[in-house]
Amino acid sequence: MSAVEYRAILKYRLMIPLFPTDEPCPVCRKACLDSFGEHAVHCKELPGFKYMHDLVRDVLCDVLKRAGISAKKEVPVNFLTDPLEGRSTLRPADILVFGWAGGKHACVDLTGMSPLMGLMDNGVVAGHAALKAESCKVVKHEKAFLENQHVFIPFAFDTFGFLAPETVEFLNRVQRVVHSNISAPKTQSFVFSMIGFAIQKGVAAQLVARLPATLL
Repeated sequence: MSAVEYRAILKYRLMIPLFPTDEPCPVCRKACLDSFGEHAVHCKELPGFKYMHDLVRDVLCDVLKRAGISAKKEVPVNFLTDPLEGRSTLRPADILVFGWAGGKHACVDLTGMSPLMGLMDNGVVAGHAALKAESCKVVKHEKAFLENQHVFIPFAFDTFGFLAPETVEFLNRVQRVVHSNISAPKTQSFVFSMIGFAIQKGVAAQLVARLPATLL
């Protein structure tokens, strides 16, 4: 992480204003920046930019493979089809973990949310955004996956690093596999440290991409 990214993420976490309000986003030019950076961490208009979601997905997939867990990114899920179009109505699974539970494959669906959403109306409630995202994902997808002999794992987190309960449960199991299959690292928090850093690195990069040149 560069010095500029480090400063940006510190300000974001401490809720120190980063941007002048009411200035258009220099990337998408479709919305105005808010001072705390909420738009910056959700704007996805920069071509070729590695967003927080994709960075966390890539790091998680790398951790799984290093632990000896068979997994693949962006795998099409073909058991739900649109009768009119004859194609899957679901996006590809962010990560498909083969034989994860009772021989069933697990579809891991990553969702990153900002706890600053709705700040002016409700204030910040720790973990609320991630918990809500997890609940919505389960309601939307879990039944269909179970009916088709797959396990659905909502991997929900927020940009401050909070992890929803099913995410923690999944990572705890991955951590146990890491300790069983790999002699190093010895730290008990290796998996969580990797994911936590990926979240902050992704957020910092998206903030810095929108900072005025005078602040770089």
